[in-house]
Amino acid sequence: MHCFYCEAGNVSEDRIVITGSDVNHIKNVLRMRNGEELMICDGTGMEYTCRIAEFPAGEVLLDILKAEKASTELPVRLKLYQGLPKKDKMELIIQKAVELGAVEVIPVMTKRCIVKLEDEKKEAKKLERWQAIAESAAKQSGRGIIPTVSRVLNYKEAVKQAVAEGMALIPYELAEGMKSLKEAAAKAPEQSVISVFIGPEGGFEESEVEFAREQGVVPVSLGKRILRTETAGFTTLSILMYEIECAQE
Repeated sequence: MHCFYCEAGNVSEDRIVITGSDVNHIKNVLRMRNGEELMICDGTGMEYTCRIAEFPAGEVLLDILKAEKASTELPVRLKLYQGLPKKDKMELIIQKAVELGAVEVIPVMTKRCIVKLEDEKKEAKKLERWQAIAESAAKQSGRGIIPTVSRVLNYKEAVKQAVAEGMALIPYELAEGMKSLKEAAAKAPEQSVISVFIGPEGGFEESEVEFAREQGVVPVSLGKRILRTETAGFTTLSILMYEIECAQE
């Protein structure tokens, strides 16, 4: 069944109004007609099974057949704090983080970041592009919400924000053994929010890891091999997603 997103304000008790580019996609690309069914997500975690009622000018009107919470969302909110990488790696990181269940990606400036987004217009343009990638990935993977790409934070600000919200992990190549990761993963289903810190290409400086540890962030090892910045985030989110979803069964 085809799935589309709409603003929560376009949902009433028994009807949904689709506007914008999706109107053309439903009507002229998919060539759907009155009476056909599709799925709508309102971006807040609710999904609706709907039947097309009519096609007034510039809109698609849908009758709601069933409303329920999205089954694709994890009960734990996963957040990825990503040290700004070079070139277009951030786009891939956002795409895959959304597919793996993250609800938010927060770009972070660390000491070894090469990329600088000091110009407000440049940052705004990047954030707009990144948010569009998050929305596209959410649609492709059947997410019940559209994850957020937040403004760029400095490292200390990011650490304090993450610790205030719940469990926070920082994969670090000098962390010894897998015990810390195993223990954290076992506790994952009990958490409300889990934040993951990933460094840029050069990794974190020891002083940054020590600061995170002092604030309550748990350093963990991802194994004996050093992973690229994009791989480390995918690996950590995959492990957490696995533990959380297994606990649901």
